[in-house]
Formats: sequence, C-alpha cells, structure tokens
Amino acid sequence: MNDNRNSKQNKCGRKPKLNPSIHRHVFRLTDEENAKLLSLFEASGMPNKAKFIISQVFGKEMKSVKIDKGTVDFYMRLTSFHSQFRAIGVNYNQIVKLLYRHFSEKKAAAFLYKLEKQTAEMAVLCQKIIQITEEFEAKHLKKQR
Repeated sequence: MNDNRNSKQNKCGRKPKLNPSIHRHVFRLTDEENAKLLSLFEASGMPNKAKFIISQVFGKEMKSVKIDKGTVDFYMRLTSFHSQFRAIGVNYNQIVKLLYRHFSEKKAAAFLYKLEKQTAEMAVLCQKIIQITEEFEAKHLKKQR
C-alpha cells in the first residue's frame, strides 16, 4: 500500500527551475562604495538587487529612468485641459446646429454673434496656453535630454 502512495507523487507546488542559482558569493563594501551601489541600483529601477549586481558584473546593459514629478504633473494637467478644450469645441458645434434648427435665421445669427465673441476670447487663451507650454518645454524638458 505504501508503495502505491510513493509511486504517485502529487503534481502540485512550484515547478523546479531548469537552471537554479545555487552558488553564493559574499563581498564587503565600504560606506562610499555601498552608497554608490545603492544609488546606481535605485536609478536602474530593477526590483531585485541581486539581478542588478549580476547585470553589472557580466556587463549587461543597464537602463536608468529618471522621472520628474513636476513634469508628469504638468503633462497630466495639460492633457486634462486639452480634453476639456475639445469638449467645448464639440459643444460649440452642437449649439450652432440647435440654433439654426429651433430659431429663425436672424435670431440664430444674433446668438452666434455673442458666441463668436466668446470664441475669440477662447482662441486668445489657447494661444497663451501654447506659449506657456513652449516656454516650459524650452526651460525644463530640453535640459534633461
């Protein structure tokens, strides 16, 4: 009876690795060396310190990604503002259609004249936004590249 149990092994659990890492090496660093290693590790963005060290020892390519929170925040706000601006454009088209559908042409033209003034103000605002974006790009984004 025991022979039957031993011959039928459960197929559960983790699959064994094809090439397991069984060799261990220990080395010691000075405070300066450790600080430099940790800063390089954080800049690499790798989740595992051991894999980072192996990639450095064997000369694999290391990628370093720096994320500027201010730039990301500016980009997100600009994107949301742009989507709002597009929504206004869609609403503008719908208003023009409704005006011509429900009012006489003379009355619709009077309303469109008022709407046209607001549109001109919005165009000026849009130009200012583009100018601010270009200034931000020239001052902050070009320096990083």
